[in-house]
Amino acid sequence: MKQNTSLVNVSYCLDRYLNKLIDTVPVNAYIHIPFCRRRCYYCDFPVSIVGNRPSSNASTMVVEYLEALTAEIRLFSNNFHKKPLTTVFFGGGTPSILSAKQLATVITCLDKQFGIASDAEISMEIDPGTFNKEQLLGYLQAGINRLSLGVQTFDDKLLQVCGRSHSRTEVFQAIEIIRQVGVNNFSLDLISGLPYQSLSQCQDALDTAVAIGPKHLSCYDLVLEPVTAFGKQYQPGKKPLPDDETAAEMYRLTQQTLTKAEYQHYEISNYALAGYQCRHNRVYWKNLPFYGFGMGAASFINGKRFIRPRTRKEYYTWVKKGAEIDTPVISTDDWLLETLMLGLRLAEGVNISQFERPILDKIAVAMQPYIAKGWIEVKDKYSQKIALNSGNLTALNLNTETRLRLSDPEGFLFSNTILSDLFEALV
Repeated sequence: MKQNTSLVNVSYCLDRYLNKLIDTVPVNAYIHIPFCRRRCYYCDFPVSIVGNRPSSNASTMVVEYLEALTAEIRLFSNNFHKKPLTTVFFGGGTPSILSAKQLATVITCLDKQFGIASDAEISMEIDPGTFNKEQLLGYLQAGINRLSLGVQTFDDKLLQVCGRSHSRTEVFQAIEIIRQVGVNNFSLDLISGLPYQSLSQCQDALDTAVAIGPKHLSCYDLVLEPVTAFGKQYQPGKKPLPDDETAAEMYRLTQQTLTKAEYQHYEISNYALAGYQCRHNRVYWKNLPFYGFGMGAASFINGKRFIRPRTRKEYYTWVKKGAEIDTPVISTDDWLLETLMLGLRLAEGVNISQFERPILDKIAVAMQPYIAKGWIEVKDKYSQKIALNSGNLTALNLNTETRLRLSDPEGFLFSNTILSDLFEALV
């Protein structure tokens, strides 16, 4: 049977990119610290609850986990080519439940096994009410240079509705500590679309955040995961949740308020002042390799994606057995879909000049209605809009860099619809 030459060329082109990716040595590491005082009602992350005042049993639990975590890091460092890490991200869970000494143990292990670049971004998620000044100074001495404060909302009633363990007062106490120790690079997390939340409450949260002046803001829409308390209790778009139009207005309000305050809307849910985009998270959106260590952590290494066991017992067993990754290399089709769907989350979008004409034709068919609506834009390498004849992507000259991006805010707002159609066209 005669092969379609153009499709063979496409396959060769994608294989070439994937092989290059497989040979790329990761220089970024995510570290999962699973411990929390309590589980928030919207959270489906793999966490272990230790309560407000960790007992001796809880302390033993933390020590045991860190022993397994550092063992996994050592095992991985022996199996891969290594380059110094340029970003490290401690997420959770609530990493600030660790003492400074415990955190330093993990950072020291990473530095010994992989090396950490002198200008590395080392981020840590912290929650109000879980740290003091002395503790934070210890984190900085251990190497932390970027903080992400889990605020979610400044409204005490909404905090209670979410099941958060902190209060508005503790938020401002935490920010005061951050300022006292001289941390310049810190981010705030906010959530919109919460039960009983109004547009005015959303605006108040944004105005308060702008007045605080963090270098970075992550503003997420509430997602109802089935296994969470919220997922079991509420239905999307139905009271007491904001209806779909109100939730959309909250997104637009966020974009308008923060961009007016000179924050760059660089990713669907993330805003930063110039020079303060999260370097670590950009690795995910650009679909580059990264290490993931700890219970439930994901990694992308040698062309393989892998998620570790989500319970401590299973995770410990896996580490004791050698922490082996037994998953196949992702297919070229999966790589293409991931590259497009992750890359389109970024304001700069995706360079489609890397794709051959048959793939571009499929993308063009799927995106045509959204180009007409203004939800998809095509730009050159200088971020200048490219005029299209009736929105026709197939007429583009692919010899120069051409980027496909979602418009802000409407393209971002309707990204799920757009990406669903793109997925269907390419599968």
